[in-house]
This record gives sequence, C-alpha cells and structure tokens, in this order.
Amino acid sequence: MIARLRNHLGLTVSLVLFVFAVMLTAMLLSFFIIVILHFAGVLPLLEGPRPDQDSPWGFLRVIIAMICASITLGVPTAVFFGRIALKPIRKVIDATHKVAEGDFEVRVDIKGIYELEELSQSFNKMTTDLASIETLRSDFINNFSHELKTPIASVRGFARLLKDAQLNEDERREYLDIIISETERLSQLSTNILELSKYENIEIITDKALFRLDEQIRRTVLITEPQWSKKGISLNVDMDEVFFEGNEDLTQQIWLNLLDNAIKFSDPGGTVDIHLASGKDGVLFTIQDSGIGMDEDVASRIFDKFYQGDASHTGAGHGLGLTIVKRIVDLCGGQVKVISEPDWGSEFTVFLPN
Repeated sequence: MIARLRNHLGLTVSLVLFVFAVMLTAMLLSFFIIVILHFAGVLPLLEGPRPDQDSPWGFLRVIIAMICASITLGVPTAVFFGRIALKPIRKVIDATHKVAEGDFEVRVDIKGIYELEELSQSFNKMTTDLASIETLRSDFINNFSHELKTPIASVRGFARLLKDAQLNEDERREYLDIIISETERLSQLSTNILELSKYENIEIITDKALFRLDEQIRRTVLITEPQWSKKGISLNVDMDEVFFEGNEDLTQQIWLNLLDNAIKFSDPGGTVDIHLASGKDGVLFTIQDSGIGMDEDVASRIFDKFYQGDASHTGAGHGLGLTIVKRIVDLCGGQVKVISEPDWGSEFTVFLPN
C-alpha cells in the first residue's frame, strides 16, 4: 500500500501542487513583465521626482503592480490548468450520463492520482454489476413469463377442447389429467415463489435448536424415495454423526432441494453419492449425481431466480429450488458451490459453520 501511494499522487497533494503552480506561475510572469516594463521606461516604479532619486513609495507601487498583474494573469492561468486538472472528473461525469441513459458497457480509465484511480475502478465495477443485474432482470421476466404463461395456455386450450360434445371418455379423461397436472404446476410455482419471498425477508434465523443433521438428511432421503426409486437410481450414503445447532425447517429445505435436483438430472439407473462430515470449523455436505452435468456458463448462473439450463423449459421445475438453497445457506453464514461438467454430472458442496 505504501509503495502504491509513492507511485501515485494523492488528491490532496495534487490540489496543493496545482494551486501552488498557478500562484507561482502568475507571480513569476507578473514579476518578469513588470521588470521588463520598468527597464523599458514604460512603467517607472522605483524612480522619484528626479531620475537620480528613489521614491519611498516605489516598493509599494511594485507590490500593487504585482498584485494587479497576478490577478490579471492568474485567472486565465487557473482556468487553463483547471480544465486540465478537471478532465478526469469530466470523463466520469460523461460516463455517468451514459449510464443514466441505460448504457452499462461504458468504462473509464484514470491513471496517476490514487483517489481518482480508485474512483474509476469503483465506477467500472458498478457498471459491470449493473449490466449483470440488467441481464438478470431481463432473464427473470422472460423465464417467469414462460413459467406462468405455458400452464395457463395449456389449461385454456384443453378446457376449450372439453366443450366438444363428440369427445369420447378416454380423450376427456386425458384432457382432464393434463389440466390437473398444469394446475398443480401453477400451484407449485406459487408455493415456491412464496417460500422464496419468505426466505428473502428473513435476516436473522430464529428458533434454533441442537439436532442430528445426519438423521435429518436420512429422513429427507426417505421422503424422496418414490422419486429416486421410480428412476432406478442408487443412493450411496456416507455420513458421520453430526450435531448441528440451527433451524430444522430451514436446513431441511437445503437437502430437499439439492436431492430433488440430483434426482431430476440423473439418468435412469444412475447413482447419487451423499457425504456428510464434521470438522472443527463446521459441517461439510456433498451430493454428487451422475447426470447430464452442465457447462461453465450454466453453472455460473444456476443459483439465479428462475434460471434453467434447459432454455426450452421442457424439464420439470421452475428454477427456484437452488435459489432457495443459496438464500438459506447465506442466512446460515455458510457457502454453497457447484462443480459440473457435461456428461459427467454435478457435485454440490454445502459448508455450514458451527
């Protein structure tokens, strides 16, 4: 830090040097002009009534003349140097106007003065974050609209078909089953949105108690048994006996969503490995599936609201499960990470501090 300060002028030092440079320049210019005019006989300042007699007011006239000349020359000199000194600030102002107009790709590059360099770096980080938020907002609107519009369109379409009196009983039952399935999908979507809204409004976890975390995860495995047994998925569970102090309802949502995600993206007959270990700093939970996996771009956005790696949205789910997981883990002060490769599977790791 000290070395960096030595290599960059601070803003305070720069302003002091600027003012000093303006004053010194104006005074030197004034002095040389007065001296030249004096020796040229145009402005005799030191002479008295006779050429061989010095006036006692001569030095006062010199000072007054220098002050007048300094003001006359100092103002345009200050304006000239001021335009140069304020050029980096004007760059930031112009860039700010572009951001206000919706251009989040603008960047500023200011070097030399430490504080202004920090300002440019902070500004560039802000525009990068704003661009990311704008992309997230756009994706959120598109994905949410799709998740809401698709089942409503299905219900409306098949309800109209049911008005046809020529339908046989099998067709009528098929259409009714589709309507029931789509309404359940809408119900699950609203439930997930309400849950996420509830978790986002929580700032401090209450109702903490000491409980067996390994037993809670085993109960979660049993709860999801119809899902993984239907696909013929084998579960390999290896867990230490772990006591954890927290909110049981919140933590169970972590395991439910992660296990549901692993089952959903695992191929029929695949495997899911679950590990739980306790260390001196906290608890480490790992779940790995042998499913389709995902590329780096999808993995970087997997915790965003309504984001789904399948752009066609043909798979089950609404893109909220992992968002809920991330929010709860953050509330617990922990971390959740994912490692994934296409055709290899995905590994989610959750760390919860003691």
